[in-house]
Amino acid sequence: MSRILYGAPVAEKLRGELRGRIAVLKERGITPTLALVRVGEDPGSLSYERSTLRVCEKLGIAVRQELLPAESGTEKLAETLRAVSADPAVHGCLPLRPLPPQIDEARAWAALSPEKDVDGVTDASLRLAFVGRGPGFCPCTPEAVLDLLRFYDCPLDGAKVCILGRSLVVGRPLALLMTVRNATVVVCHTHTPAEAEICRRADIVVAATRKIGLITPDYVREGQVVIDVGTVPDADGKLHGNAAFEEISPIVRAISPVPGGVGAITTTVLMRHVVEAAEKLS
Repeated sequence: MSRILYGAPVAEKLRGELRGRIAVLKERGITPTLALVRVGEDPGSLSYERSTLRVCEKLGIAVRQELLPAESGTEKLAETLRAVSADPAVHGCLPLRPLPPQIDEARAWAALSPEKDVDGVTDASLRLAFVGRGPGFCPCTPEAVLDLLRFYDCPLDGAKVCILGRSLVVGRPLALLMTVRNATVVVCHTHTPAEAEICRRADIVVAATRKIGLITPDYVREGQVVIDVGTVPDADGKLHGNAAFEEISPIVRAISPVPGGVGAITTTVLMRHVVEAAEKLS
């Protein structure tokens, strides 16, 4: 049986480190503050909102909620993000996704100050992930993957990595962050031939797609580490990962579960960004 890479102990370690930094800020009269912006009531957004509020309360990070009707347009969201950006009492902003279809994401994100973009949605934050300098923050989920690998002593230096999925939220920024750490990375997507064969060659496989149970036994071999970033709801609302967990866990060396793996760390990475923003802006 493989080693299960749970996210909870990783998140708790990170929170322990953050508590000291938050205490220092509060001694200076600064309370790290997150603006949480939601349009409508998407179930996934509501779930992430609840988990974010719980972690903020545990750490002593203040939250300001900006809740917009589902019918809100691009300019209404942009107006809200501009107001948050201009408010010196707010250090970070989390615009919840997905957005309603009538909103132009690119135009909305352009209204958010990169210095407060703690979830890495602006062009400036993506530029930081790709070139390693500039304002903003890298997307939280790729950083959470790196924290998970570091905690469980899975080195990237010299490793062969296969990433399934090329989104700007996970796949592409993660590929760059891993390359900087001296991994050799292949990114697979819907047009990649012989995907399973490519995965079998890798030391580390990271799956970040919208397909339940994509990674089956023919994708893996003994000795591999599988990081499952997928969180796909079924018809009943139950979350599933990209890995067929029960089928491949007896084969690989280590695997992260869904739920309870990378997702358990992502919110804490968001809190780290809020604290870093407070430190920079104060």
